[in-house]
Parts: sequence; C-alpha cells; structure tokens
Amino acid sequence: MQTARRVLVALTMAAVVLCSWLAPLDAPAMQQVDAGLKRALVSFATARVLNAAISVAQGTEALVTPLGVGVTLAPGQVLDPVNDLVEQFSNLMLAASVVFGIQKVLIGIGGYWPISLALSAAALGWCWLYMRRQHAPAWLSRMLVILLMLRFAIPVVTIGTDLLWQKFLAADYQASQQLMDSASGQVDKLGPAVPMASETPGLMEQMKGWLSKTADVKKNFDELKQAAERATEHIIKLIVIFLLQTLVLPLLLLWALYGVAKRAFEWPGQRPDVRYQRQARGVDLS
Repeated sequence: MQTARRVLVALTMAAVVLCSWLAPLDAPAMQQVDAGLKRALVSFATARVLNAAISVAQGTEALVTPLGVGVTLAPGQVLDPVNDLVEQFSNLMLAASVVFGIQKVLIGIGGYWPISLALSAAALGWCWLYMRRQHAPAWLSRMLVILLMLRFAIPVVTIGTDLLWQKFLAADYQASQQLMDSASGQVDKLGPAVPMASETPGLMEQMKGWLSKTADVKKNFDELKQAAERATEHIIKLIVIFLLQTLVLPLLLLWALYGVAKRAFEWPGQRPDVRYQRQARGVDLS
C-alpha cells in the first residue's frame, strides 16, 4: 500500500508539472470567458435599449380634448419602477463584464512561465521529500498550495462554472434574453404620443375622436403594464443567473479547490511533524 501510494503521488506530481507547462486548461477556459463576456455585453446592450425605450415611453403624453377641454395623460409613467430596475440591471451587466475581463487577465497571469517554473520546483521538492519518507516543511507545503491555486484555480473554476451554467442556467438565459429583446421592442412601439388633430371638427366628430383616443390610450396603458410585468420577471431571472455565474459558483468552487489542495499537500506535511516532536519529548501518543 505504501509503495502504491508513493507511485500515485509521483505520477500526480508529474502530471501537475506537465500541465503547468502544457496548459491544457487555459485555452478552453479562455473560450468560456469570452463566451460569458459576450453574453454579458449582449444583455448590457439590451438593457440600455430597453432603458432608452422606457425613458421615451415615460415622456409620452397623450393630449385628448373632450368638447374642447384639454386633458393630458401620461400612461408611460407606469414603467417608472421598471426603469429603475433596468438601470440597476445594466450596472450589474457592466460589473459582470468586468468580472469576465478580470478572469481573462488572471488566466494569462497564471500561465506566465515564472509561475510554472516555481510550481515545478515546489512540486518536485515536495515529491522528493515524500519519496524519501521525509515530511515536507510547512512553508514548502503552503507555497505549493498557493502556486497550485495561482496556476490552476481560475481555469478549473471557469470550466466548472461553465459546465454548471450549461446544465442548469443556459435555457433560462436564452428564454429571458429573447423576452427582454421583445419587451424592449414592444415598449418602443407603444411610446409615440397620440397625435392632435390639426383642424377643428364638429361636435360629433370631436366626440368620436375623443372616444377613439381614449380607447387607444387605455389600450396602450394596458399593454405597457403587461410589457413591464414581463420585463421585470425576466430581468430578475437574468440577475440571478449572472450572480450565480460570476460570484456564487466561482467562490464555492474556489473554496472547494483550496480545501482539497490544503488537505492533499499541506496537512500531511504538518501533522506528522507535531507527532514526531511529541515523541522526541517522550510524550506517549498511544
């Protein structure tokens, strides 16, 4: 069992050193980051278009003149809460784009050759001590864990997050993004004001025109309200999706990777030292 364990550790260290130089995870991670950045920018652009359409609709005023008495209606004001939510959503999409850009930079930094060289030296030194049945000092184990995180954490987290995104979030994103696009177009169509008549018609024509305009305003008001409700629902879904992709899932995966690396490389190098120190002092550990 001890021989098999040492062989497994040696093979693992050899694989770590090779992967640090060959970088098999960097290119797929870069592709996933670019795809996520593109999605965030598309959602940001959609949010800005929807924000502009809502702003136009909010400024729309329909002037109707029943029997010569002017009445000004502003049905677009129903979208005021949605407009605030859209502005917050656009800010979040901008932040998500920045996060994807930072991930791309960190992947490039992790692939820089001095980090691979330092990781190779630390891994080989740790493995050499392990094969000689000597316990690595705590500083070497900690350095090895830090270098492993610097070299592999971001690519692994990026690929793992994308796999979870494809499995659980991609369908919801596509549906919500499409409905956001349609909502912005619908709000834009409902925005123009009801035109005023240039001539002064008779009493009957005024009554008919006023009733027609009033019906149009009510219809536009109802459609604007429905569009606002649909947009709000899918904006919240998109916020949840991007928070999971850029914050929650990466932090969970980073925490899990750090725990695995610490248990695999740091703890075995520390606890036996304490045991041997106590044995040297004559402390009975049975």
